Amino acid sequence: MPLISSKQMLLDAQNGGYAIGAFNIENMEMAQAVVSAAEELSKPIIIQTTPSTIKYGSPALFYGIVAALANNANVPIALHLDHGNSFDLVQSAVDAGYTSVMIDGSTLSFEENIKLTSSVTAVALPKEIPVEGELGTVGGKEDNMDFGASNYTDPDKAKEFVSRTGVSSLAIAIGTAHGEYKEVPRLDIERLIQIRKVVEAPLVLHGASGIDDEQIRQCIKEGICKINFATELRRAFSDGVQAYLTKDPTALDPKKYNTTGRDYVKQLVIEKIKLCNNR
Repeated sequence: MPLISSKQMLLDAQNGGYAIGAFNIENMEMAQAVVSAAEELSKPIIIQTTPSTIKYGSPALFYGIVAALANNANVPIALHLDHGNSFDLVQSAVDAGYTSVMIDGSTLSFEENIKLTSSVTAVALPKEIPVEGELGTVGGKEDNMDFGASNYTDPDKAKEFVSRTGVSSLAIAIGTAHGEYKEVPRLDIERLIQIRKVVEAPLVLHGASGIDDEQIRQCIKEGICKINFATELRRAFSDGVQAYLTKDPTALDPKKYNTTGRDYVKQLVIEKIKLCNNR
């Protein structure tokens, strides 16, 4: 089926008490793995690309890959720009056909974040493209992006932010971080509960790679509707390629070792989709 908007996916998850798995991809094989896992479990998914990924390729290139896979899939799939860091980048994703976008002004002041985010919702929402915003900073490093130190989301500010910007969903900071964790994080579930009480828009959890399953389940129980996975997928793909090349160091055909990388990613995505659906 054609790519769809993520809006109804998240509203259904919010009403149903589960979360949509959102998976960052870097190449065709990772996209194939995510779609294959979703089809095996008959669950909707969101495929995401970061600014550095579409700089390496282009929004049109990744749209072409994901749209082709979606057209032959039997599950709902949305294509989302993750951590769009400028109006122009978001506009390029919209022009390419992305069906969901994020504008990340979380490192700006509160008013500057509102101004930037509102400029995106003014363009995207009339085209029925949902917009994810972020308030509070999910820190850490991922890809070539440095998000700095974490800054937890204030519930009252979150309510005001959603009201003034009209975002379709809100990424919040409750103790997660992008990239690799140096120690086991402890999430501020009580903060999540307070945000959920005052914010009607679906809530998003970034930096889920490395969070233990029980904390993920708690977050879903208390209102998280979308969970982003990135670092673990990159690690899985790389592990698969390295495993193949360890067995056959003279391999010359990328299709052979990329296939193993794809298999590793698919197995991981199956586990994460099951987790998001409390299985």
